[in-house]
Amino acid sequence: MKRRREDAGLTQAELGLRVFVSGGYIGQFEQAIRKPQLDVAQRIDGVLRSDGIFERLWRKLIKDQPYREYFAHAAELERLATEICEYAPAVVPGLLQTREYAREVFLGNNPLATEEYLGELIKGRMDRTRLLKDATRPTYWAVLHEAVLRIAVGGPTVMAGQLAHLAALVHERTVVLQVLPFAAGAHPEMGKMMKLMDFEDTPPTVYTEAVSSGHLLDEPTLVRRIHSSYDLLRAIASSPEASLAMIESAAEDYRRCAGTT
Repeated sequence: MKRRREDAGLTQAELGLRVFVSGGYIGQFEQAIRKPQLDVAQRIDGVLRSDGIFERLWRKLIKDQPYREYFAHAAELERLATEICEYAPAVVPGLLQTREYAREVFLGNNPLATEEYLGELIKGRMDRTRLLKDATRPTYWAVLHEAVLRIAVGGPTVMAGQLAHLAALVHERTVVLQVLPFAAGAHPEMGKMMKLMDFEDTPPTVYTEAVSSGHLLDEPTLVRRIHSSYDLLRAIASSPEASLAMIESAAEDYRRCAGTT
């Protein structure tokens, strides 16, 4: 990209202006620190008259990713983030999942999946969880709706293990977790999963997901509004200490249930 940009007589800032990103983004693309989204790759092809080479490269990189196309770029950004904040309305966030829980989530989504296919999905999910084990891991904060604790994904044994894993991450001071109790009632972003990511030297980004689709949002006004909504969620959620007690209590309930089956 750098060679083609220079051949076109453009600086990073000038190319960024033409494809609606910052010059800093262009620099990160050229250094292979970040991958451009599909629409950005297409606009770069148009400006540099590169006959679709960057779109084809994008499609090859995404094809080689172990994630669904709409999530691949968000997974890439996770590794670059200095801070990740998530809200989970129903399912434990992927970065916090155990292998057994992840398997049940994938199987619930595709009950006819082969074991080989499930294995590939689980491997991709577990590879992501290693992010929180790195010495340079991002600051991680999640608000979990109480439904996350009560929906018995995979049954009592799987849930007991998953919630014990969450409690261990808190005790290890790897993550900060809060639980939004049912009693909180109506709240901002009801039913909407969201992931907020901050970076060292680029603007923050928000990832949201719906059925078979995901969206990365970086428009400053919208990102600020979503950050404000997340701050409200944290304010009405139980404290980290009370949340840990809720998680450990739910884990014990599942263990007792598993012992009677």
